[in-house]
Amino acid sequence: MASKKNRARQSKDAAPRKYKKKTSALITEKVEYVDYKDVDLLSRFMSDRAKIRNRRVSGNDVQQQREVANAIKISREMALLPYARRVSTQRTRPPRDGGRDGRPPRDRDEARTEPDLELATTEAPDVDVAAGGDDE
Repeated sequence: MASKKNRARQSKDAAPRKYKKKTSALITEKVEYVDYKDVDLLSRFMSDRAKIRNRRVSGNDVQQQREVANAIKISREMALLPYARRVSTQRTRPPRDGGRDGRPPRDRDEARTEPDLELATTEAPDVDVAAGGDDE
């Protein structure tokens, strides 16, 4: 059972918000049949990344949304519409300090070079070629 304090809060927040219902593009253009070949109409129901917009955003009712979604899926199969689009963004060059927000850069090179120096000294023995390294 909710306490008096919670009931008072619920009744205060329970007031529904008034908003204007969106009208569908299908109603404004008086479209009777949603055709999968009408790419211009179908692209209005897709986001910039080629996702199908939901009913709340597009203003369609349930039946219109189902018809639009099926038409978009068919036109994707026919390669009239893309499944996904890449949104190109301007990439900024990372700062010269490595982009670590003021922290000092990591010393990865030191950890990498120490074993390399050890291997370099043990791998190849010094052979004096000018002195005639062969004992024959």
